[in-house]
Amino acid sequence: MPKAKVHSGAAKRFKKTGDGYKRKSAHKSHILTKMTTKRKRQLRGTSDVHANDKVLIDRMMRAK
Repeated sequence: MPKAKVHSGAAKRFKKTGDGYKRKSAHKSHILTKMTTKRKRQLRGTSDVHANDKVLIDRMMRAK
């Protein structure tokens, strides 16, 4: 029986934490010159994945 592979797109976007997953904010990759400094600053850092999406990410990461 072959090994079950992790969804490679999800593996690049989500990191496992103690009680769920963390993710980065969207809209922070390119064409940032027209975006205000305040908006770019607020998009920094990571946030937790919502509990409703945790089941789907568990399936993609083959966690359970």
